[in-house]
Amino acid sequence: MLLKSGFLLFLFVAIAARHALADATLLETGRLIAEANCQRCHSIGRTGDSPFVEAPAFRVVARIYKASDLEEALVEGIVVGHPAMPEFQMTADQAAAITAYIDSLTR
Repeated sequence: MLLKSGFLLFLFVAIAARHALADATLLETGRLIAEANCQRCHSIGRTGDSPFVEAPAFRVVARIYKASDLEEALVEGIVVGHPAMPEFQMTADQAAAITAYIDSLTR
């Protein structure tokens, strides 16, 4: 019985570690997408002002929009976020990653 309990504990810890690694990878991917595509206008971190005054900081975006709504908008293609924002569309995986990153800024 002790061996079975130990194996179950090991399995639980391994699954939790794998999940945490997947989450960390998703957040890092989202951060990299934000750095490559968004930081010239938006503040993408927990602090700091946006370089373009009309572009809200991502931590503000995270408080205003539900993550699921933001992800859907990114996949469908945001046409106007702020007046100078270019039209763009992301893959579902890219949208999930950047949305996870933006949402993490409120934690």
